[in-house]
Amino acid sequence: MTTADIGSGPRTGVKQWLALGVLVLPALLLFMMLTVLFLAIPQLTADLRPSSTQTLWIIDIYGFLMAGLLVTMGTLGDRIGHRRLLTGGAVVFAVVSVLAASTSDPGWLIVWRAVLGVAAATQMPATLGLIFATFTDRRRQAVAVGVWSGAISVGTGLGPVAGGALLEAFSWRAAFLIAVPVMAIVAIGAPLLLPAHRNPAAGRVDLLSVLLSLATLLPIVYGVKELGKDGRLAVAVAAMVIGLAFGAWFVVRQLRLPEPLVDVRLFANRVVGGALGVFLLAATALGGVYLLITQYLQLVEGLSPLQAALWVLPAAALLVLVSTASPILARRFRPGRLIAAGLAVQVLGYLMLTQVGATGGLPLLVAGFIVLYPAVAPSMALTTNLVVGSVPPNKAGAASGLATTCSDLGISLGIAILGSIAAAVYRGQISAELPAALPPEAAAASRDSLGGAVTAAQTLPGELGAAVLAPAREAFTGGLTTAAVIAAVIAAGAAVLALRRLGHLPPTGNTPGH
Repeated sequence: MTTADIGSGPRTGVKQWLALGVLVLPALLLFMMLTVLFLAIPQLTADLRPSSTQTLWIIDIYGFLMAGLLVTMGTLGDRIGHRRLLTGGAVVFAVVSVLAASTSDPGWLIVWRAVLGVAAATQMPATLGLIFATFTDRRRQAVAVGVWSGAISVGTGLGPVAGGALLEAFSWRAAFLIAVPVMAIVAIGAPLLLPAHRNPAAGRVDLLSVLLSLATLLPIVYGVKELGKDGRLAVAVAAMVIGLAFGAWFVVRQLRLPEPLVDVRLFANRVVGGALGVFLLAATALGGVYLLITQYLQLVEGLSPLQAALWVLPAAALLVLVSTASPILARRFRPGRLIAAGLAVQVLGYLMLTQVGATGGLPLLVAGFIVLYPAVAPSMALTTNLVVGSVPPNKAGAASGLATTCSDLGISLGIAILGSIAAAVYRGQISAELPAALPPEAAAASRDSLGGAVTAAQTLPGELGAAVLAPAREAFTGGLTTAAVIAAVIAAGAAVLALRRLGHLPPTGNTPGH
């Protein structure tokens, strides 16, 4: 890499800080899109009438494809230029957002969300690569990376809040259209402010490895979603076995390639494997429970999207605050213990949610979320630096890509696994409680999801509608509390892993190079 590739010198001026603004915008938006539809589900369900499985795919296919292609797109950006990939991805994201907002078919919405995930994957590695290319002074580079990381935390935390505000003023379609002006700024600003950064020595993208990674992930996720359905056990198990077989092939191929798509040997590093495992588990526990909480606020408590967003806002604000404070605290306290402490607090929050149906409703739900949500911040804020700081400099890019992948993948896995478990609990409880006089179409919709039950109840006479809603809301609460129990177990496992694999690390202020 030459000086021409990365800029004219170490001095940082107004243009570089404006460039940082262009790079932070997609990081903020793309992670906001992971969660922005959480509060839109009730309205989207009433409008498009997706099945419960289609609803889960609409929510999480974006994160799965984004996570599955991040490393690939980082390598592609090295070859063709990160600025070019960022600009192209922004244009595609804007166009497809309009198409997604215009669709009236749940199947097509899944397709457009999938394409958005691919477009997001083109941009995230480019933003980080261009930060290192734009800021050549190490101190300012660290500040820029910190701002970029903060934008990811803000985007993830405030996605539902922004979605709720948009829904109050417009409809669920606005959650897609908000991306258009943001991506227009990126597409226009990138060629004007960012260097044409690429790595002439970058390796080739192994297309077979890319296909194998997706062939591993998607069948497993499909199998998880099918597990809770009657008569689908054999199909679900077969899908997961196929995914695991492709996964084994993927790992073997990576070990044999001179330039692997994913350097799986990094997982042998005690700190790297531990930090990535902790981050993946923490995000998995959180992703599914967060989705269920936002649906509970609207479909069980009957709040408007804006009211639900306001109940979520205190926890989101605390998340941003704790994310900012965590690196500072890690200078004085062992980071592994900070992460474990946060996860232990999360367990307490999840256990509070298990009592929502038994001892309290909205107040206990909100209190539990305020306890558990900010507690994930040490995992979010510290693991990436631990991973990157534990590998040789020439492996830092690959390690950083794995950390970002774990974040996306964990949230999406949580939605798939815990969402499917909650749906199975719902279907198991509701089937025996529905009134016998219910019309077949309304009964089928009510058995599929709470959103379907709410929509069906609106078409029924008053007493019959109430007889559908009461058991449906109780069954949904049962699914939420079951998911919270599983999330508590996952978070407890992550806390133990953090202590065992990361607890020995000294405070970052005492570590050379930090």
